[in-house]
Amino acid sequence: MVYPEPMSKQPSERTTIALAQMAVSKRPVENLRAAASWIAKAAKKGAKIVCLPELFRSPYFCQREDPANFDLAEPIPGPTTQTLAKAAKKHRVAVIAPVFERRAAGVYHNSAAILDADGKLAGLYRKMHIPDDPAYYEKYYFAPGDLGFQACSTQHARVGVLICWDQWYPEAARLTALQGAEVLFYPTAIGWHPSEKKMHGAAQLDAWRTVQRAHAIANGVYVAVANRVGLEKPPGGGAGLAFWGGSFVCGPFGEVLAEASLDKEALLVAEIDRVRLEDVRRHWPFLRDRRIDAFGGITSRYLEKA
Repeated sequence: MVYPEPMSKQPSERTTIALAQMAVSKRPVENLRAAASWIAKAAKKGAKIVCLPELFRSPYFCQREDPANFDLAEPIPGPTTQTLAKAAKKHRVAVIAPVFERRAAGVYHNSAAILDADGKLAGLYRKMHIPDDPAYYEKYYFAPGDLGFQACSTQHARVGVLICWDQWYPEAARLTALQGAEVLFYPTAIGWHPSEKKMHGAAQLDAWRTVQRAHAIANGVYVAVANRVGLEKPPGGGAGLAFWGGSFVCGPFGEVLAEASLDKEALLVAEIDRVRLEDVRRHWPFLRDRRIDAFGGITSRYLEKA
């Protein structure tokens, strides 16, 4: 009897991914050009999937409520997806492309287009959890996503995309993983209020890393987080936000495979291994042992005591 080669010897079981940790300028055209350059650099390093940070085309405008900022929005397809689709096709890489999406007059979303290696649109995710905190006034700008949690297949891997505030919710990671995502990408724009950094900064950063590593462990998937970096102040003055970088990739048992600094641009490259994913899930069968018959309460806002 002839036995097949072990899975670990098949090159197709491994895929290289890259995260672009960007410092964002005030000019959208420059940011889009920079994004295309990061994609080219990632491809040279062997990456097959490249993820850009949340809302990378402009400074983080949600620090203030200003109707003029809606002019930054664009349709899908539009300038960002058209430019990055060309880069994806040229370099034969899939691209996670965050977009401030103009769906219709008065209807906007914080979205991410998944562009396949042939330049075609493989999927679209609209951010489901919308924050409303000081300097993160996203509810003013974005309608909640209405496409649900999803995973989509690209030529190089089956991916799930969630955006920033989504990263704090285990339900989002679970529902995406249950659709076969091998890696969860989190395009992100998160940072410190400068006045809080000294007292709370270390704890905030640690919580952010910990919760996402926990998503990897609980679901047996790779997690890849692409954040922006640098201090961004809103027009007219203000303390601004110090985006903390720290982009990272972790494996299906939460092990950190690659991590960027807190204060510099970086191209982070790491490998995902389906054999490793399979092995972890066999030894830690969390998906098998879930009591799906007892989870009905998860759809309630809060369970009152009897």
